[in-house]
Amino acid sequence: MTPGAPVARIKVVLDDVMPPVMRRLEIPLSLRLDRLHTVLQVAMGWTDSHLWEFRVKGIGFGIPDPDFGFGDGPLDARKAKLSDVLEDTGARSFKYLYDFGDGWEHSIRVERITAAIDGGTYPCLLDASGRCPPEGIGGPWGYQEAREALADPTHERHDELSEWWSADRLQDDTIDIAAIDADLATLARRWTRKPRAKKM
Repeated sequence: MTPGAPVARIKVVLDDVMPPVMRRLEIPLSLRLDRLHTVLQVAMGWTDSHLWEFRVKGIGFGIPDPDFGFGDGPLDARKAKLSDVLEDTGARSFKYLYDFGDGWEHSIRVERITAAIDGGTYPCLLDASGRCPPEGIGGPWGYQEAREALADPTHERHDELSEWWSADRLQDDTIDIAAIDADLATLARRWTRKPRAKKM
C-alpha cells in the first residue's frame, strides 16, 4: 500500500452475543466491500459458508443473484469501494449480516481515517476479544441457550446439545491472534499490486 494512502480504523462488534466478540482493524479506505467481507470472515473466525450483506443507511451491498429478480437484490459489493460508500451515504457506522438463517449481525463503526504508515501492512488486526461462536448453532439466541445448557447437566437440553457441541468449545473464549494476523497478512500480500516492469 502506498505510504500516506487513507486507512480506516474500524471497530467490529458481533451483536447480541455474550461474552462480547470484538475486532478492531485497520483497512485501506479504498477496499472493495466484497474484500471487506473477506477481511471480516478472517478476523471474526467465520467459515465463509453463507450469504452475507452490508447495510449502509438502508442500502444493501452483497453479491447479486441473477435469479432473485431485476433490481430487487443488493447492489454489487464487487463494484463498491468503502471510501465511495461512506462519502455517498455520509455514514460512519453500518451493519454486516452474515448467514441469513442464523442472523449473525455485526455493528461496524469507522473510528478514524488516517494515513497508511510506510512499511505498514493492511488489512491488519489492532485488537481482539472474544471467540466467534460456531456456525450452525442457531444464531445469538441458539448460542446462548447452548452455552447455558452445556454448563448445566440438569438443563433439559444438556444431553441433546452435548451430542452436537463440546462444552469446552463453547466456554472457551480464547482466540488465536497470531493466526488472524498471519491470515490478514496473506490477504494483504495477495491484494497488493506489483508495479509493472517497464519494457525495454
